Amino acid sequence: MDALVLIGRVLFALVFLASGLSHLTQSAGMAGYARSKGLPWGRFLVLASGVWIIVGALLVVLGLWSDLGALMLLVFLLPTAFLMHAFWKETDPVARQNEMAHFLKDVSLAGSALALFALFAYEPGLGLTLTGPLFRLGG
Repeated sequence: MDALVLIGRVLFALVFLASGLSHLTQSAGMAGYARSKGLPWGRFLVLASGVWIIVGALLVVLGLWSDLGALMLLVFLLPTAFLMHAFWKETDPVARQNEMAHFLKDVSLAGSALALFALFAYEPGLGLTLTGPLFRLGG
């Protein structure tokens, strides 16, 4: 069971590690996209969110307060879904479908992050972690 949870943590975190690296290496383009969505301080937000999700993903993968890492990813995903992928505002059908896919992906990943948080906070040490949870649920 521990090995399966570890493999799941790694697979879950891959998308955030790749995305975080893109935030850091392609920040100018991503900042333009953020500005097009009406967000001020585009480049700062892109860089800060890149660091945020890399840290969250590494905490999950390494088992260092994995519950905190999962919460960090949740905190990134929900606002991103609603602010960056507001498909209901799109009038072009192709753009609307694209934004809907990204919105649903982010909401799905947020659900996974919440489930991981609960798992780590309820069952300390599951999945070969380096530390126990920062938060504790249950007995």
